[in-house]
Amino acid sequence: MDSIMNQSFTEYEVWIIDGNSTDGSKEYLKLLPSQYKWISENDTGIYEAMNKGIKRSKGDWLYFLGTDDVLYDTEVFSKASKHFNSNDKVVLGSIVMNDQSNSLKTNNHRVLSSNLTRLLWFKNTVHHQGAFYHKNVFENNMYDESLKVLGDYKINLKLFIEKKSFKKIDLIIAKCGNNGISKKYNWSLYKEEIAIKSELSSFVIRPFYLVIAFLKYCYKNR
Repeated sequence: MDSIMNQSFTEYEVWIIDGNSTDGSKEYLKLLPSQYKWISENDTGIYEAMNKGIKRSKGDWLYFLGTDDVLYDTEVFSKASKHFNSNDKVVLGSIVMNDQSNSLKTNNHRVLSSNLTRLLWFKNTVHHQGAFYHKNVFENNMYDESLKVLGDYKINLKLFIEKKSFKKIDLIIAKCGNNGISKKYNWSLYKEEIAIKSELSSFVIRPFYLVIAFLKYCYKNR
């Protein structure tokens, strides 16, 4: 929240979606200025929460920031907004991956760029915190709430398949922690990956996706 409040660009709205936390989050949210809107109620997971935010938002461009992520600096929104236009559906920048996500220091970090290419068939090449989406992306294409980990990957793969226009920009957008749910690399993550690829291509190719997923699982958990 501090990294949002400190932005030099202020023409934005914020929706904070809390899953009925009992860790003090609601007490914190009640102290925020009135322009920062929030709800706190039970949900089924990340993607129901994100869909709630989408439905409530009024802006043309949407950005999703996780609880262990921070905007890279105070000029992110100002610089990114200069690239927003009606022709592109996604604006892609980079992220810094760092264990100390509550700090803007960039020591011992990795800068990861995003891209919508056919490499998406093998891995998610769009880092969610490094992407701005035009709201009409979600008109008939909300996040799949049956997925627990890879709902954003499914959206990105569909955008690539549908050949939606996108723009890459030379901008680090966020600094992200390494403890997100997609970094657990358990087999349930790869099961979701197999199901998504099978649904969006052909079930006949499922054995190939199964082999690829198994090899990635073994590599990540070696």
